[in-house]
Amino acid sequence: MTKTTGEKADFGGALKNLEGTLEEYLVKKAPFQLPKNVKEIIVKFAPYLAILGVVMGIPGVLALLGAGTILAPLGFVGGMMTGRPFLGVGFIINVLFLGVMVVLQGLAIPGLFSRSKKAWTFLYWSALVGVVQNIISFNVGGLVIGGLISMYFLFQVKEYYK
Repeated sequence: MTKTTGEKADFGGALKNLEGTLEEYLVKKAPFQLPKNVKEIIVKFAPYLAILGVVMGIPGVLALLGAGTILAPLGFVGGMMTGRPFLGVGFIINVLFLGVMVVLQGLAIPGLFSRSKKAWTFLYWSALVGVVQNIISFNVGGLVIGGLISMYFLFQVKEYYK
């Protein structure tokens, strides 16, 4: 491993640097802070929201495993036959990202009940995967709105996970 200015130049080090930067801007320099009672409500309901996210993501994961072929004949209804030849590739990429996000959220659920830092980290990684998905699929609205809002709420409640 190469080292630059005393810090690791590997992927883990880059993630730590990103986490520190996001915490700086989304907590310390944020234009407003969530009130403590709102943070407590978010932390209290986070496990149930993660369960809901996993349940809602299961159809996408099933599509990843091949169950989507059942609906392939009806693809024209959803715009599959619009002359866009790479639409199927985009679908596969998005389903792969969804699968990773669902697994990470599923891994976070037990720790969310006990408020462990590891659970928060799984949600953070899931949000990062969502940001990367939006970048790859050129979804600027999802990137700005979904990515920024999810990261803001995650970093606002980070102090509750030890």
